[in-house]
Amino acid sequence: MTRSEQIAGSHCNITINNIHMYNFSYFKEKDKQTILDFIEDNPFAFMTGSFLSGSQVATQIPVLLEEREGELFLQGHFMRNTDHHKAFAENPNALLVFTGPSCYVSASWYSNPHAGSTWNYMSVHVTGKIHFMTDKELTSFMRKLTFKFEKGNTNSPTVLDNLPSQYVDQMMPAIVGFEIKADQLENVFKLSQNRDKESYENIISKLQEKGGSSALVANELIKRKAELFPDSTK
Repeated sequence: MTRSEQIAGSHCNITINNIHMYNFSYFKEKDKQTILDFIEDNPFAFMTGSFLSGSQVATQIPVLLEEREGELFLQGHFMRNTDHHKAFAENPNALLVFTGPSCYVSASWYSNPHAGSTWNYMSVHVTGKIHFMTDKELTSFMRKLTFKFEKGNTNSPTVLDNLPSQYVDQMMPAIVGFEIKADQLENVFKLSQNRDKESYENIISKLQEKGGSSALVANELIKRKAELFPDSTK
């Protein structure tokens, strides 16, 4: 595997960079649409940056994903005149981390249990430079944001266009909208791909028994089973 590779698909120019994260090829998701769907399904991102002094800032915010002319853009907002705003105004380099369900995997479930236990998880990291929105762009973004998470319900009282004008006039000056062009995109989909078929099937069974986020991870393993074990009849 090369140190970096173009994300699958002919319409996207984002680079998948495998240098900084858990760097095993079998834990890397190579399908573009799977990665984009993951971001869409897990939009509450952990966002971090730093002042030029090195002092770090971090926050968690909902983010919208857009693809324009083969480039990926992430849009969000945070409060004005906070440490986050001041740090990114000083240093525009940003990292956004999207995470999905995760769970403990006991080595006692392996065909050979004399090994270290581990943790299964999915994570996508996006890096790029932040650009702050104009007032007009922020209004357009907030309209899209509220509309998206209200499931397209134009009658919802909380979509931007239905909010009282007095409330909007007070709220909008207090927030800052931003857009980040994704310069690099890294991922780890660590889902027991390095295990033999017997272990893999037992892991699925045990995670399903545990329920909750473990069962959600089991569903991801099931999706990949046929590709990992093409001779499987189950």
